[in-house]
Amino acid sequence: MPRQLFVTTALPYANGHFHIGHIMEYIQADIWVRFQRMQGHQVHFVGADDAHGAPIMIAAQKVGKTPQQFVADIAAGRKPYLDGFHISFDHWSSTDSPENHELAQSIYLALKDQGLIDVRPVQQFFDPEKGMFLADRFIKGECPKCAAKDQYGDSCEVCGAVYAPTELKNPYSALSGATPVLKTSDHYFFKLSDPRCLNFLQEWTQDGKLQPAVSKKIKEWFTKDENGEGGLGDWDISRDAPYFGIEIPGAPGKYFYVWLDAPIGYLASLKSYFAAGGPKAKYGEARSFDEFMADPAVEQVHFIGKDITYFHTLFWPAMLKFSGRKLPNQVNVHGFMTVNNGEKMSKSRGTGLDPLKYLSIGMNPEWLRYYIAAKLNANVEDIDFNKDDFMARVNSDLIGKFVNIASRAAGFIAKRFEGKLTASLGDDGQQLLATLQAGRASIVEQYEARELGKVLREIMLLADRVNEYVDANKPWELAKQEGMDARLQEVCTVCIEAFRLLSIYLKPVLPAVAANVEAFLKVEPLTFASAEQLLGAHTIGTYQHLMQRVDVKMLDALFEPPPAPVVEVPKPGGEDIAPTITIDDFVKVDLRIAKIVNAELVEGSTKLLRLTLDVGEGRHRNVFSGIKEAYQPEQLIGKLTVLVANLAPRKMKFGVSEGMVLAASHADEKANPGVYVLEPFPGAEPGMRIR
Repeated sequence: MPRQLFVTTALPYANGHFHIGHIMEYIQADIWVRFQRMQGHQVHFVGADDAHGAPIMIAAQKVGKTPQQFVADIAAGRKPYLDGFHISFDHWSSTDSPENHELAQSIYLALKDQGLIDVRPVQQFFDPEKGMFLADRFIKGECPKCAAKDQYGDSCEVCGAVYAPTELKNPYSALSGATPVLKTSDHYFFKLSDPRCLNFLQEWTQDGKLQPAVSKKIKEWFTKDENGEGGLGDWDISRDAPYFGIEIPGAPGKYFYVWLDAPIGYLASLKSYFAAGGPKAKYGEARSFDEFMADPAVEQVHFIGKDITYFHTLFWPAMLKFSGRKLPNQVNVHGFMTVNNGEKMSKSRGTGLDPLKYLSIGMNPEWLRYYIAAKLNANVEDIDFNKDDFMARVNSDLIGKFVNIASRAAGFIAKRFEGKLTASLGDDGQQLLATLQAGRASIVEQYEARELGKVLREIMLLADRVNEYVDANKPWELAKQEGMDARLQEVCTVCIEAFRLLSIYLKPVLPAVAANVEAFLKVEPLTFASAEQLLGAHTIGTYQHLMQRVDVKMLDALFEPPPAPVVEVPKPGGEDIAPTITIDDFVKVDLRIAKIVNAELVEGSTKLLRLTLDVGEGRHRNVFSGIKEAYQPEQLIGKLTVLVANLAPRKMKFGVSEGMVLAASHADEKANPGVYVLEPFPGAEPGMRIR
């Protein structure tokens, strides 16, 4: 009977686009799902956006959107990533869906009926300006250990100390800058410390459903130290309004903490998929969601990153167990992705691998699928993206070993034999193909165990055997020899048959290439069962090149740091700074302190005032200045100002002006009216030069 599998990946938080870590996880899960489907099993592969929480609410407020619209806009950008890398989710939903609201509240009420919900007062920081309690990430202050400034409310990035938010010195809200105050509020707890939960989790986490390293790590979480501290504590599952989330039944103003309803989103997405008729259309599944999940034969499989192991191996199974629901059959944990020998990815340093950039510059998504698969195994290990290694693996394995098998044989079959394969394979050919067919069992076993690196190593070893056969028989030389047509057709047929078998084994990793191979060979969709039989006397189609080599220029472009953002330099005072001058230019302008001895209106002028200035010369100067709209004459008399003393005298309608008084104004006088005469600090005397 076909297996019935319900498969999920971790739900991405809906505050940003997918990064390469998401894509790595989706590729791993997608390969496993495609493998299961090729085995004839029924797989429901679903995902969703993790839509709730204070960060979403705050991010939406900043851009003037509702949280729902903010999440919808993020979700609208998911498709290019998933389609671009051939990720085959059956359904994608959101944790803000009606199904998730209903399921989260239902599971909570079931836990409450089991006596596993407790209510206790909790003291925490409150932002008086925002009117909300603050999560640790929204509280900053000085580290209580090393006094480093601007540290978050749970740990110090400078000295590594871990502490409670209330221990911070000079705390402030990261949202408003206000000094938070301590307030008490009732919080709801899931009693994981209850003996029932402890006994269940200690057994469930050690019974083989988890990887050995994960089970070993979980043991530490149950252990208390010599002071009786540590061990598994109760889980705070509530947050106070304002909060974007699901309301707790019977608790006005209280919402489920995002990590309670997020994993329930797996079930909600599947329920939404059933409601939309997806399983019925795909498999003829006539059961309802509840009937499907009640079937003990259904397997529930999760793929997650190591950073969220705690939630998925303790909280999640305990919630399911004590609400009377199916438990996970597997929780498969993987490591992170680094670049160039373990360096953390950083876009600003040019070490970030942007998935959409990868696609936009024309890089083949199946190069990345193959490379990631070649690095993955069933352990919780980080994998590293190395540019040189990437190019070598793709060009050597996929092009040199795999694709070239078809390209070296298909032309002869088309030109010399009208596309017809022969049933006569020769003893060496039959032996080679039997070896490839025998390799299926191990490859299937490794796929099932998620040992993808081992799978690809075994396939490439088989490809080496095929290429050895090609080199030994040299079809390009057979084609030149009279009377060797039958042998040429035989050798090229063996190559095509071998290529088909290798394509079967690679199909979960290279689905697009496999689809092109199916079209080229004129065969039904490849499955692992189809490896049992050879094509025999079969007519194939015209070969089209299946894959290009990696160009180093593409890799250089992929890791090229993004251009520095174009920052519009503000124009001080509404106009650009004048062209650069030298000190020699500057000293040509003689600026002197001048005392305004007298100021008077100029008859017939709407703009000018006549200023009489003492510049320490033993005489007074006469200067006309366009500052009438800004000053009354009496405001200026007795003031000090700055004069351009060596400006050539200018004959005007009202008399001769012997210099220029300096004043400041904005270039856009209509939008920013105002003229401001420069006034030196007290102590300056007429005649002093400004240097």
